Amino acid sequence: MGLMWKALFISAAFLFFQEFAAVAQGAAEHHHRNGSSSSAAAARKLAGAAGCNIFQGKWVYDSSYPLYDYSTCPFIDDEFNCLKYKRPDRNYLKYRWQPFSCNLPSFNGVSFLEKYRGKKIMFVGDSLSLNIWQSLSCMIHSWVPNARTSLIKRQGLAELTFLDYGVKLLLYRTPYLVDIENQKVGRVLKLDSIQNGNSWLGMDMLIFNTWHWWTHTGSSQPWDYMEEGGKLYKDMNRLVAYYKGLNTWARWVNRNVDPSKTKVFFQGISPTHYEGKDWNEGSKSCKSESEPYFGIKYPAGNPLSGVVVNKVLSRIKKPVYLLDITLLSQYRKDAHPIYYGLHNGLDCSHWCLPGLPDTWNLLLYTALFT
Repeated sequence: MGLMWKALFISAAFLFFQEFAAVAQGAAEHHHRNGSSSSAAAARKLAGAAGCNIFQGKWVYDSSYPLYDYSTCPFIDDEFNCLKYKRPDRNYLKYRWQPFSCNLPSFNGVSFLEKYRGKKIMFVGDSLSLNIWQSLSCMIHSWVPNARTSLIKRQGLAELTFLDYGVKLLLYRTPYLVDIENQKVGRVLKLDSIQNGNSWLGMDMLIFNTWHWWTHTGSSQPWDYMEEGGKLYKDMNRLVAYYKGLNTWARWVNRNVDPSKTKVFFQGISPTHYEGKDWNEGSKSCKSESEPYFGIKYPAGNPLSGVVVNKVLSRIKKPVYLLDITLLSQYRKDAHPIYYGLHNGLDCSHWCLPGLPDTWNLLLYTALFT
């Protein structure tokens, strides 16, 4: 991210150390813990059993993967459609997430549609929300390829309906969750305002995500000032800003969500793989990777953004399920579009479809069905 971001990152580490130390230590212990041996695999119970953390595990080769054929799914954007753009290797498609102490259920798109018949499910966030939304659309479609569907797209909002079941999968694009407002001084990122939240009301399930855009600077930054409490800031430490913005989102959840009517998930931090030093190969990036990282402890450790998420969720009053995808995604340095998609330059940020987001949705499915 350049010298500016590195300086912000270092200062954030000191700023957040004391308050988040306990949370970070817990995250580290989570990441370092070993699971059961392979000889105990046969004794694993289905996910949902007491004591099983579905986010602790390893990637195993599975020749039955992927879960659907890219050529038969009409919902994949070209920026994620790696096989359409002739990615030559295919092993990245063949890895299945195996928790250490239990087995994940098999995804069943018909069961999903029956369970959520007449319901509205909304993904809220940036292009990683687009990634997981399109993945779920393809996973369901592969089970009912002849089902009638309706896809409506308008600025900032997309709605896919499986008409025979009345199930709506919606995507609301908002990179920060909090508002960006045009004012006389320019574009203002309002850290304490979520007027956009009115569009999220009335949903049966909400899956939120934000982080990547908080790191953007210069010409890729879509705001000119930050604002909090009526005071404008030209900039501030991005982790501090992220913490403030997430707390505003948490207040919105506390005020507006009825847990008896709406399930809420937060999609954990999705890592990038631009810098090989994160997995102890300093000169590399995702462009040269064709298999996962197979160690238990990922060298880069838990990102500070993940520590912020854990801190905010520990204080929220309404039930929010953390879809803790960070570590299992850190392992997948091989699963990015690289140059094989309709985008400019190297992409080590998003994920190929089929690919890793299918596992995110399988974990979501597990949380809903077990």
